[in-house]
Amino acid sequence: MSRSADALLPRDIPVQLIDAAGVVQPDPEFALPDRETLRRAYAGLVNGRRINDQCNALVRQGRLAVYPASTGQEACQIAAALCLERGDWLFPTYRDSVAVIARGVEPANAMVLLRGDWHSGYDPTEYGIAPQATPLATQLLHAVGFAHAARLRGEDTVVLAMCGDGATSEGDFHEAMNFAAVFHLPVVFFVQNNEFAISVPLSRQTAAASLAHKAIGYGMPGERVDGNDVAALLAVLGAAVDRARSGQGPSFIEAHTYRMLAHTNADDDTRYRDREEVQAWVGRDPLTRLRSHLRESGALTEADESELAAAAEEIASELRYAMNADPELNPEDLFTHVFAQRPEMLDAQWDALRDEIERTEVES
Repeated sequence: MSRSADALLPRDIPVQLIDAAGVVQPDPEFALPDRETLRRAYAGLVNGRRINDQCNALVRQGRLAVYPASTGQEACQIAAALCLERGDWLFPTYRDSVAVIARGVEPANAMVLLRGDWHSGYDPTEYGIAPQATPLATQLLHAVGFAHAARLRGEDTVVLAMCGDGATSEGDFHEAMNFAAVFHLPVVFFVQNNEFAISVPLSRQTAAASLAHKAIGYGMPGERVDGNDVAALLAVLGAAVDRARSGQGPSFIEAHTYRMLAHTNADDDTRYRDREEVQAWVGRDPLTRLRSHLRESGALTEADESELAAAAEEIASELRYAMNADPELNPEDLFTHVFAQRPEMLDAQWDALRDEIERTEVES
């Protein structure tokens, strides 16, 4: 049954359940998640921030080729992982390593792509996570295709497709949104609007009132949410996932957040934004916001914080150890995964390369 146009429009003000000071903001539609869920989310935020810090250090040490940090966006990362059930699927972007890890992938395996070893270091079918994608918006098409196939097979699967604001400027975004809406697929499009597509501000990407307003053009509901409020994210994403699972079709969620660090280690963000602008978002940090709420409500003690910090440090230590070990490379892998059955042409190329390697080793 089609919905009225007004029912598809997002709110003028993003949904917020806990403000920047940690104070609860009651909402007529979305309920605050229970205490245990918020404690679990806080543990994820602590781990996510430590992972971001450690990976930034690994880049400077030459142990990672590149790292697109999600510092300041950890609430989006953790909520994306927590709102899905085991049989659901996550389609992440290159900046969503924390979400991948929060869903169960070992941190070292999540870094394989960013170290440059393989396209993916984990089995997607084991975790329900597609390989991270570096091209913008391509994973959105894969997500809707996967959702369509799952429905044809009669599977109870919801797909969460993540992207950034820059991806909404790509043609693949339009095609994925239109296909999902026309075929009424169980997909939640989750856009982390962090204000910049590398150096291009949102104002140069769209003239729409918000990115979530784009949803009405495809016939699906759109919603805006405070992307630094993990409680609101859990509530809004959870409702969209439930909606998809119950057969009501796709939704579009825009999370308003901010990229606190440069696009990657290869980017100089001082060329396109002022330090004052970045500093203004420090007070909206998702980590300190939830900490303030939990401490005030008595759900988090100093002992709890020490325990969580120690657990996060253990993750960072294991990640350092794994990244400091040089990978064992097999040159034949260049030819092994090109075809299901390797043709004679590649056999000949491998033979030529092997002979060259052997000659080089003898000469040295």
